[in-house]
Amino acid sequence: MKFNPATDIPDLSGKVIFVTGGTAGIGKESVLALAKHNPERIYFSGRDTKRAAEVIAEATSAANIIFLECDLTSLSSVQKAAQKIISESDRLDILMLNAGIMDAPLGLTKDGYEIQFGTNHIAHALFVKLLLPTLLRTAEAPGSDVRVVSLTSTGFALHPRGGILFDGLRTPQGGGLVNYGQSKLANILYAAELARRYPQITALSVHPGVVRTGLVGNLTGLTKALVQVTNMFTMVTPAEGARNQLWAATGKKEKMVNGEFYEPVGAPGKHARKSKDVKLAGQLWEWTDKELESYGV
Repeated sequence: MKFNPATDIPDLSGKVIFVTGGTAGIGKESVLALAKHNPERIYFSGRDTKRAAEVIAEATSAANIIFLECDLTSLSSVQKAAQKIISESDRLDILMLNAGIMDAPLGLTKDGYEIQFGTNHIAHALFVKLLLPTLLRTAEAPGSDVRVVSLTSTGFALHPRGGILFDGLRTPQGGGLVNYGQSKLANILYAAELARRYPQITALSVHPGVVRTGLVGNLTGLTKALVQVTNMFTMVTPAEGARNQLWAATGKKEKMVNGEFYEPVGAPGKHARKSKDVKLAGQLWEWTDKELESYGV
């Protein structure tokens, strides 16, 4: 499917948007593209205040763009960022869960979760939990069109046998790419479960393609060489990589199946057995809800 953000993103007047990881890569490109279509406000998060200032300066529109400093390895930092949005806006139309890490060294988040699962899934699930009342309130208005877009990857297929190893999520677990696959499987399952539980929200997971960003650039050794060689002729720029999530966030809803996983651009993704496992999705939702029950606004 062809999707040109310059011409295919509709007028976003009155809409409030939040993009995680918006200081670089496809997150930055998404912020810049959305800002050109007159949203009321765009929030974007990241850890680098200098880069954030550069993004705001680069935006060539009168959009109200607000940076939220946020460390996704810290749930208290996520909570603080969400509280700022809630305190300043009574609506949220688009939640783009873009930030993430790939093949990180073995380790734990500040809250004790496997680093990739904690960053890629748990932190974003907390944003969903805390911002859900605002999303649902927005969805009640006549003519509303609320979207939650989760960035995943076809690398979800690298997940461990069994899908998600719940008993080990407070340990570093096994290997970098296996852990990455587990976190990206969680992104697909959680979006699908969000759509089942709250069908008034359009919740999708999207693969951006293999993008020339820091995620690939920060890989090392054999893993980096394998990714580059096997994708030599298919790697895309950050602007191209942003198109699938921009389509999911602003494209025609009648072209979408709520809860589905899409590859670039707007093409139904190739599932594996675990990525379509409704029971596992429900188990992930309940486990996550239990882990986050002490966090509120």
